[in-house]
Amino acid sequence: MGVGREVSISLDDVRDKNIMQLKKLNIALFPVRYNDKYYADALASAEFTKLAYYSDICVGAIACRLEKKEGGGQVRVYIMTLGVLAPYRGLGIGTKLLNHVLDLCSKQNISEVYLHVQTNNEDAINFYKKFEFEITETIQNYYTNITPPDCYVLTRHIAPSPTKK
Repeated sequence: MGVGREVSISLDDVRDKNIMQLKKLNIALFPVRYNDKYYADALASAEFTKLAYYSDICVGAIACRLEKKEGGGQVRVYIMTLGVLAPYRGLGIGTKLLNHVLDLCSKQNISEVYLHVQTNNEDAINFYKKFEFEITETIQNYYTNITPPDCYVLTRHIAPSPTKK
């Protein structure tokens, strides 16, 4: 990078016209193929699903699903996927994506965010632990066509943001 050249990382909504960007990223990033329900949930979550651009190149994304908690009107956020293409890791893109969702949760008084991660994915586990996620469960044979098939459930509880008077 040239001296003084500020590289911009920008986030954009996922819409019908750019959903193929998300599909292409997922194919490149994850060992799992996602179905139409995944993409419908991603679109339905609106601002909780974002594409990340590095100097106008689409290099990452976060896709979430909003879920009602059992027995109440409380909503929680499930991070279906968060990924950044390998050459662009370590530049703060994943952090920007995750912080975007955590900030939204705080503003909307959503108290819980969770996700599944393969038990051998130490990079992802360490990344989420930096953001105060904790391993709250281990699920055996969660994945069907990848090894190891087990996953951890990582959860973060979020304090509501103080209301401004």
